[in-house]
Amino acid sequence: MGVSDDTVRRYIDQGKLTAVQLDNGRKGVDGRELAEFLHSGADRPEVPATVATSARNRMSGIVTRIVKDTVMAQVEMQAGPFRLVSLMSRESVDELGLEVGSLAVASVKSTHVVVDVPES
Repeated sequence: MGVSDDTVRRYIDQGKLTAVQLDNGRKGVDGRELAEFLHSGADRPEVPATVATSARNRMSGIVTRIVKDTVMAQVEMQAGPFRLVSLMSRESVDELGLEVGSLAVASVKSTHVVVDVPES
């Protein structure tokens, strides 16, 4: 999300997000609810201007929207303050098991964005 744990706790306290109890005893946020929150652009931080970068080409994020037709699919992700959109085959989306709320990794190469599923 590009925010600290404390900010997420404040979102929960303010009623912007709902905490759920996880199997391991910790608290979390439902992936679909988080995706809707990110997709709405709520509290999206400003991207600072830079004069140089050493950014790598892989960004972890959450799937916020999927539009599929019979052959192709459009997958939107929120990776910190960045919204990424990838066009891929519907078959790829199905094989990866992507759905709104899924964690994913976007690999950016030139004008292409490739979405991978991280290991659990």
